[in-house]
Amino acid sequence: MAFNGILRRLALMAAVAGGLAAASPPVLAQTTPATPAAPTPATPAPPAPVPAPATPAPAISAPSTPAPAATPPTAAAPTPAAPDTAATPAPAAPDAGAAPASPPDTSISQTMTLQPHPVLQLSGQSTWDDGFKTLNDSFTKLNEALAKAKMQPTGHPMAVFTETDDAGFKFTAMVPVAGDPGAKPADMAADLSFGQSPGGKVMKFQHRSAYDDIDSTYEAITAYLDEKGLEAKNMFAEEYLNRTKSSDDNTLEVDIYVFLK
Repeated sequence: MAFNGILRRLALMAAVAGGLAAASPPVLAQTTPATPAAPTPATPAPPAPVPAPATPAPAISAPSTPAPAATPPTAAAPTPAAPDTAATPAPAAPDAGAAPASPPDTSISQTMTLQPHPVLQLSGQSTWDDGFKTLNDSFTKLNEALAKAKMQPTGHPMAVFTETDDAGFKFTAMVPVAGDPGAKPADMAADLSFGQSPGGKVMKFQHRSAYDDIDSTYEAITAYLDEKGLEAKNMFAEEYLNRTKSSDDNTLEVDIYVFLK
């Protein structure tokens, strides 16, 4: 920025110096022609009235010459000023392009204590690419099992992430149920079981955007925990306040719980 400012100032100084040099010669040139202009009009004045009646016809040819005077309209050449206006809208383009870069809102957070409650649960694992579909399929299976057992969910589905690596993650999908569910029905799938959701001190964050964008929310959470000096357990949970059919649906609402040590 400083180097550009120096170049602009040097260019401005050069322009001013050039303008002053160009302006001085015309002042000297105008002083000498002022004297010869006065004597010329005195001599032609007497002979002009005598031949005037004899040459009326040639005077008609004179009006034909003013036609070339129409050429001055070529002063429209100053239209190159128009390209200057076209150059100004160009800087506005980057401002418009900056809009899509805005991240999901992660400003709302609170410390709270989660109380364990009864759930129907299903454990599994998935790659990151298939994560959204795997979790959705797990919740569908849990809800169908509850419906078959004539039991009603009492809250939003939740996924507790117990292990993660570059390849994928391990999780337990949960749907809350009322009271003590009792013994597991004999016809319920073998990979389903009743249990308790995790409890303890957590930091609660909000993600209000597509599941495809949730990584940026976790980046903001990590930065927040580092800034506050908070130490988290190797476990976190996502509570899905609504269900969406695709991972790019921006109407998804997720509450994220980070368990603290």
